[in-house]
Amino acid sequence: MNSQAFLVIDVQRGMFPENDPVYAGDALLLKLQGLLDKARSCGVPVIYVQHNEGPGEQLEPGTSDWEIHPSIAPQEGEAVIQKFTPNSFHETDLQQVLTEKGIRSLVIAGLQTDLCVHATSTRAAELGYEVTVAEDAHSTWGQGAETAQEIIDRHNRQFREFAAVKKASEIEFC
Repeated sequence: MNSQAFLVIDVQRGMFPENDPVYAGDALLLKLQGLLDKARSCGVPVIYVQHNEGPGEQLEPGTSDWEIHPSIAPQEGEAVIQKFTPNSFHETDLQQVLTEKGIRSLVIAGLQTDLCVHATSTRAAELGYEVTVAEDAHSTWGQGAETAQEIIDRHNRQFREFAAVKKASEIEFC
């Protein structure tokens, strides 16, 4: 049994609006496609996390924006975890799914760098998982005086305090 899994966080249609898409969104999707191909070809479980918001909000369940982006959509049998907070472990069945699959090591990518990727990576490390963050396969939006790239770079430095941080091209699953 492979003890590694690939966790794809919140890569949903609503994160790619034409008027304000997530930073470097097209490049992000290409990197994720490459990681998905590598994980699947090695038989590594792929686990998606899907964020849920309330009625009328951007990621309202059942809406088009809530759906996982079609270019990286789950294949039959791949787990999709529903969450309501930035931490993918909080009040979800992620821990149970990982335990059932014997997972001890996670490769993490997706959205949003400074919210869900950060919260989930931190919690995974606290729970004792070996964490690898795909340094060029997570993204966000600029905020205040900080550009999206500056936020990504700052978080990659922070991730190094508890995780391996590697380019998508350097991540191997088998």
